[in-house]
Amino acid sequence: MDVTANPCIDFYQYACGTWIADTPVPADQSSWDTFGDLADRNRAILRGILEKASANDPKRSAVEQKIGDFYASCMEQPVIDQLGTKPLEPELKRIDAIRSKDAIPELVARLHLLGLEVFFSFSSEPDAKNSLQMIAGVDQGGLGLPDRDYYLKDDPKSVKLRQQYVAHVQKMLELAGQSPAKASADAQAVLRLETDLAKGSLDLVSRRDPNLIYHKMSVQQLAGLAPGFNWPTYFTAIGAPSFTDLHVSVPDFFKAMDAVLTRTDIAVLKAYLRWHLLHSEAPFLPKAFVLENFGFYNQTLTGAKELQPRWERCVKATDSDLGLALGQKYVEQTFPPDAKTRALTMIQEIEEMLSQDLQSLDWMTPATKEQALVKLRAVADKIGYPGKWRDYSSVDIVRGQAVANDERATEFEVHRLLGKIGQPVDRAEWDITPPTVNAYYDPQHNDINFPAGILQPPFFDNRMDAAVNYGAIGSIMGHELTHGFDDQGRQFDALGNLRNWWTPGDAAEFEKRAECFIKEYSAFTPVDDVHLNGKLTLGENTADNGGVHLAFMALMKSLEGKSQVKIDGFTPRQRFFLAWGQAWCENVRPEMARLWAQTDVHSPGRDRVNGVLGNMPEFRDAFACHAGQPMVHAPACRVW
Repeated sequence: MDVTANPCIDFYQYACGTWIADTPVPADQSSWDTFGDLADRNRAILRGILEKASANDPKRSAVEQKIGDFYASCMEQPVIDQLGTKPLEPELKRIDAIRSKDAIPELVARLHLLGLEVFFSFSSEPDAKNSLQMIAGVDQGGLGLPDRDYYLKDDPKSVKLRQQYVAHVQKMLELAGQSPAKASADAQAVLRLETDLAKGSLDLVSRRDPNLIYHKMSVQQLAGLAPGFNWPTYFTAIGAPSFTDLHVSVPDFFKAMDAVLTRTDIAVLKAYLRWHLLHSEAPFLPKAFVLENFGFYNQTLTGAKELQPRWERCVKATDSDLGLALGQKYVEQTFPPDAKTRALTMIQEIEEMLSQDLQSLDWMTPATKEQALVKLRAVADKIGYPGKWRDYSSVDIVRGQAVANDERATEFEVHRLLGKIGQPVDRAEWDITPPTVNAYYDPQHNDINFPAGILQPPFFDNRMDAAVNYGAIGSIMGHELTHGFDDQGRQFDALGNLRNWWTPGDAAEFEKRAECFIKEYSAFTPVDDVHLNGKLTLGENTADNGGVHLAFMALMKSLEGKSQVKIDGFTPRQRFFLAWGQAWCENVRPEMARLWAQTDVHSPGRDRVNGVLGNMPEFRDAFACHAGQPMVHAPACRVW
């Protein structure tokens, strides 16, 4: 805390000021925050698990062999350096062997199996209007820069960044053996191709409207959008089960993709595929590739100064490729059954507060309230880890084969996802690994998911008083629950179907209150003169404001009839708000702040904290703030 700051002027500075001053961003990071600090501690635990598992003990379990040998192979930099690009030769030869565009669909399928999102993405997903059924889905993709706008903006920073991107692509191609002249020409051609794909892509704000990205079509209709791409050949080559209908998120993108394929020379298409292969496998290639990849994606784009230690990168890679095997060992060490019980109880208390909140709203009619309550009662709470661990027994992990291990693990995952097409939705499944310091709400499953990784101090600590736990993890629980009723989540019903269950009048009242958040957060400037995009961050801002309100209600309920003594000189109410503020203490490099402002649906820490608390009369009363001070917003925004 910076106790010299006035909490009614800048509460974020008051709660986090000393931490900000004393905690510079580590040289190998582009930002640092409370989440990063916990993730760092989790990675240290995972490192211990992996180093023990990689000791080649004959008594190792099957799970320990997989994660241990994967990690050991990733750590063997001398072996990786000696192999060079040899592990990629089979795929590079496939690309080089293309003589006709007719071979493109089969090659794209092969690269998709390896995790490359070239041209577009393809997977399984719940049908947004029949949430119990999995269907095939295709979506826009194929870009090497973070978002379409990076290709289309013409301000000096964007122009310079594209020049740096081209230089990076050129260098990666040179490292793979191309001459500087050819690599330069290919890199320029890659940028032109990706720019054309970007022009056909839907922007981030528009993609937040689920109705704008729902288009169920037949395979024949998809073929009509992109007749130059042989879809049956692609679906067969990737190993998808037979299907007749699928979801096409952005039809116009596939028209644009078809035009790109039609007019682009085959040599350019091969250069594009070659570049994306090198980029995808860069973490498992010799050091020169790793450093070049770091130089652009971490240094130029996000401002990091140094490469992360290899062990950290290999822990992350193992979590990414074999996360529900590694997570099984993590849970054994860090998350006892009673922690799961305590977390579930807290979530249920906050759900009860939302029920009371919904019933008390004066702007919503009884008909919509009833539908909202039906949805709330149907929310599934998933805590800590899945009830059934994933079986990786078919994944062949061989020590000394870093690239091949990554490819086989990725191919296993792609086949696993595609195998769901045409099957009932498995609502027990998790889309996050247990050690992850994050949580999410899934509108199509209507569930909230809290992995063991975030249910740790400082967010969740049984030794702390209730005010701190409710202010930290309780507010995040309320946040995820409120996502079910934000501008996106409210469009899905209790079963997870995209269905309008609102009366027109109630929908208009919601939009009016949401507009208050859009205007409020669009006024915030996290870096230089760059404003937040209040429309892009609307869902997260709605969830933040609702989540803190619900957690505060739950705290007050838990304190009924109890003595509210001060601890460290602060009342329970004040400790609640301090816990919320300190959950978001962060330092961010300017490059990353700029990137986040353009692409992240979350507001930065300062704006999350001050934005929420400035809207809460409960905060004003707790710290004796008065009208006219910065932390007392007028008007105060609120939906839930």
